[in-house]
Amino acid sequence: MGIFDKPKLRKNKAKDTMPEGLWTKCPDCSAMLHQLELRQHLQTCHHCGHHFLMDSHDRIALVADPQSFEETETELISANPLGFQNYSEKTAGLREKTGLRDAVVTGRLTVGGKPVMIAVMDFKFFAGSMGSVVGEKITRAIEMAIKEKRGMIIVSASSGARMQEGMLSLMQMAKTCGALARLGEAGLPYISILTHPTTGGVTASFATIGDVNLAEPKCMIGFAGPRVVKETTHQNLPPGFQTAEFMLDHGLIDSIVPRTKLREKLTTLLAYMMA
Repeated sequence: MGIFDKPKLRKNKAKDTMPEGLWTKCPDCSAMLHQLELRQHLQTCHHCGHHFLMDSHDRIALVADPQSFEETETELISANPLGFQNYSEKTAGLREKTGLRDAVVTGRLTVGGKPVMIAVMDFKFFAGSMGSVVGEKITRAIEMAIKEKRGMIIVSASSGARMQEGMLSLMQMAKTCGALARLGEAGLPYISILTHPTTGGVTASFATIGDVNLAEPKCMIGFAGPRVVKETTHQNLPPGFQTAEFMLDHGLIDSIVPRTKLREKLTTLLAYMMA
């Protein structure tokens, strides 16, 4: 080998065989987090407390009394009432990929011994968008809560109304709010939990009309995106104006509750509201 020849770089075999998806970078503190660490800390960064997106069934397990959850309305799936191109194929693919029927999971459970119906939105199915099935499942859960004299908990994580279902999607805003009005008339509590992100038609309907509105730290809460709001109002927006902390200061939500304290908070609230 000549003195000016470069030796060939040796290939790092260990790197080639390293499984993908084991590590996640925290967007707040840039710490590298192993997936096992995230699960052990309820999908939160144990360095800075950043809350990552959480699976609907993991959320249910977080708040439910052991062995108390019973899922309801497991057979409802989205149709394609407007004939939107490739919509049926996309929802079928998401059902196969995620194991979910649609963007919300509903069921009976107890929290601190109190009987409750729960509806938990899941962002990984169509970005948690609200179509006919989501609205129908939430409405049926509320009606079941009235019939069985249960409290109601809804956990929101959504990009808003599902555009592929057009007006039928927007109708779910009024339908769910109407059902919640009947729940209030029956003297039963409704606790709304807003998580990252809660936007669009979900924010403008059931997510923000709870008897008590709770939110996770730093989650995004808003109707339209920041650029749309700025172009519409022609004003400079205050920093963090769509965060849970901003909404707490301005009265939209009642409390910010870290994930580790959520079950304790719900148990206390239900004990007061369902004495």
